[in-house]
Amino acid sequence: MKSYEDVEKYILDIPKFAGKHTLKDTKELLDQISGGRIKSRIIHVAGTNGKGSVCAYLRSILMESRYSVGMFISPHLETMRERISINDVMISKEEFVSCFGRVIETVDSKNHPSFFEFLFLMAMAYFKVKEPEYIILETGMGGRLDATNCIEKPEVCVITEIGYDHMQYLGNSLSKIAAEKAGIIKKGVPVVFMDKRAESTKVLTEYAKKAQSPTIIIGKNNILNVNINNKSIDFSLHTGYYNYVSLLLDTVALYQTENAALAVAASEVLQDAGITEDSVRKGLWSAQWPGRMEEAMPGIYLDGAHNEDGIEAFLHTVERDGCRGKRFLLFGVVRDKRYDFMIQKIIKSGLFDQAAVTLLETDRSVSIEELKTIWGQCTEMICSFHIGAEEAYHHLLSLKGNEDVIYIAGSMYLIGQMKSLMRRK
Repeated sequence: MKSYEDVEKYILDIPKFAGKHTLKDTKELLDQISGGRIKSRIIHVAGTNGKGSVCAYLRSILMESRYSVGMFISPHLETMRERISINDVMISKEEFVSCFGRVIETVDSKNHPSFFEFLFLMAMAYFKVKEPEYIILETGMGGRLDATNCIEKPEVCVITEIGYDHMQYLGNSLSKIAAEKAGIIKKGVPVVFMDKRAESTKVLTEYAKKAQSPTIIIGKNNILNVNINNKSIDFSLHTGYYNYVSLLLDTVALYQTENAALAVAASEVLQDAGITEDSVRKGLWSAQWPGRMEEAMPGIYLDGAHNEDGIEAFLHTVERDGCRGKRFLLFGVVRDKRYDFMIQKIIKSGLFDQAAVTLLETDRSVSIEELKTIWGQCTEMICSFHIGAEEAYHHLLSLKGNEDVIYIAGSMYLIGQMKSLMRRK
C-alpha cells in the first residue's frame, strides 16, 4: 500500500478481522520493530477523564524545557495522524505510510494486532526512528491489559480522575475500574494520581504500596485560589517540591486545573535539571488541547464531555462562564455511554435555553427515536432533533444573538465532526 488513504482504510477495517491480543504478543512485536530497545524516557498516562489534557500539559512543559517529545494518544478528532506526533507536529502522511509498512511486514496474519495495538506499534516504530528524548503514552480504554502496558519500566505513571465509563469492559464499580487503571503501576516506578474519590484512591494507594512505588497524590488542598478571568484561569498549586502562586492556563475549563496539577507533579518526579519553575509556568500557559472547552469561533465552544463525569465538569464550567445572553447546546452521544444519566444532568442544571440534539456519523450513535424519548421528558427548555450535526449547528446559529453562547458537547465524534465542518466553512 503506497497511499495514505489505502493505509487508513486498512487500519479502519482491522476491527472486522482482528481481536485483542496478550501483552506478551504485543511486546514481542514491539521488540522486533524496535530492536528490543527504546532509548527515550517514557511517561505512561491512564485514567477515565483528562488523559489527553495531562499529556498535552506534560508535552508543553517538556518542550518549554528544550526537550523533544513523542506522544501517542487516542482517540483522534479529525485524522488518524493526530494520534502520533513529535513535539506539537503530527506524523506526516508519508511517514505514516512508512511506519505502517514497518509494522505490517512484522505481523503474522494468524495473530494480527487489534486496531489500537497496530497504531501503538506504528507510533513506537516512528519514535524508534526519530528518537525523541521523552515519549508520552496515553492508554486507550483501561490500563492493565492496554497495549501500551507492554512498556516495562516507564519513568513515571500518571492516573487521572477515575469515573464511570466503559463499564462493560472495566467493571461496574469505581473500585473495579480503578483496579484496571492501576494495572499500569510498575514495581518501584513513581505514580502520580488524583485524590478525588475515596473508593478509587484506596485502590490506587494499595496497588502502589504492593508495587513499592512512591506515590504523589494531588487533592483539593493542593489546588488553591482558582480564578476564572476573561479567557483564562489562574490558580495556586502547592506540591512537595514547589509552592506555585498564580499559575496561568489559557482556557476557561475549570477541570483543567486538576489536569495541569497532575502534569506539574509528574514533571517534578522526573527530576530533570532542564525542567525549571519558569519552563513549567510557560509550558502550562502555552499548552493547547483541541476539543476541551475550545472556543472554535467567537461564542462557540467545543467540549469533549463524553461521559457522566465529563458532563458534570463541563456544566461546572458553564455555570461560571459569565454569559449575559442565552446559552444553547448542541448534543450528540454514542450508545455505549450512560447517556440517560448524562442527559438528566444537563436538564437538571437549568443552564441552557434550548438544545439541538443530533445523530452522529457513526453506527455507535444513539438513535433519534431513543434521544426523542429521553429528551422528550424535558419541559425546562426547548429541544429540537436533527439527523445531522450540520443541520443542528445551523439551526442554533440562526437563533444566536451577539451575547449568546453555543456549546457543543456529548461525544468526541461530534467534536471531530464539528471541527471538520467549521474548517470547511
